[in-house]
Amino acid sequence: MTESTLYERIGGEAAITATVGMFYDRIMADESLKHFFDDLDMDKQINKQIAFMTMAFGGPHDYTGQDMRAAHARLISRGLAVQHFRAIAGHLEATLVALSVPPDLVGEVLTIVGSTKSEVLNE
Repeated sequence: MTESTLYERIGGEAAITATVGMFYDRIMADESLKHFFDDLDMDKQINKQIAFMTMAFGGPHDYTGQDMRAAHARLISRGLAVQHFRAIAGHLEATLVALSVPPDLVGEVLTIVGSTKSEVLNE
């Protein structure tokens, strides 16, 4: 029997959509992070994040966004650093816990997020 993807185990499209919406609500309420999103179309950003998470978690996707370094270069120039990366990961973890995602799946998500750190921060 084939093991299901993280995307399927986490709840598919509905779960990813709910997660991303709540995740960005938390980020935009965080004074240390919200300025990074000041000049973005948040509806477009949310849709890109849904597409990215769907791809990263093994779901059906047509993600065609930039690579991580290019996508975050503007933010690096505005001061994005490791403390911001950690805060964002913390908001994602808190969101998943609030949505009652099982701890093992939260761990898988955070492992995937952690694997992007050097690309996101251009280290």
